[in-house]
Amino acid sequence: MKIKGFFLCSNWIMSLLLEQCILNTKRTKRWNGSLDTLTADYLNDVVTQMTSYGERVQFGLSGPGQRPNYQVINTFDKKMAFDGNNHLVHPKEDEFVGSNATGILTLEQIKAAIAGVGVKKVAATRTARTSTRSSPAAAKAGDLIDTQKYEYFKSNIQKLPEGIRAHSQEISDLMKKGMSAEAAFGEVIQLHF
Repeated sequence: MKIKGFFLCSNWIMSLLLEQCILNTKRTKRWNGSLDTLTADYLNDVVTQMTSYGERVQFGLSGPGQRPNYQVINTFDKKMAFDGNNHLVHPKEDEFVGSNATGILTLEQIKAAIAGVGVKKVAATRTARTSTRSSPAAAKAGDLIDTQKYEYFKSNIQKLPEGIRAHSQEISDLMKKGMSAEAAFGEVIQLHF
């Protein structure tokens, strides 16, 4: 009798422990759209696909996980979609539309992110990831454009026309559409100067 009660009691305790473990399970979160949360390994995989299939990329925000789906876009605006493991996929109808996707990024922007502008390293320590200090390296996709625009401006200030600063937003908009900083500055100069 005592043995039977012991087994019932231990089964009850085990079920409580199992239930507690299940309730504490961490689920994968939806990617927040910030390049600084992606690993350099993942972005290197993206670069490999970009060098093969197209020079621009757009990441999807609707999927789960820290390896979001993405589509590579070539010069003819043909698109190839890949999942987080770099396998070809047929994207959902609205997966890369509007608020379900990031802006279009160039190969140079992704390489800059890999070089350390806002990308956590695979071997990053827990304290580095949980730090509340913000640094210039913790940039989002839009910040990469601003960084590249500023670097180009700083490097070429002697050659640029006097009033180019008034067209800063227009240059940013062109870069968000996939132009390099040099091409965006060149187009604005051709249009306004």
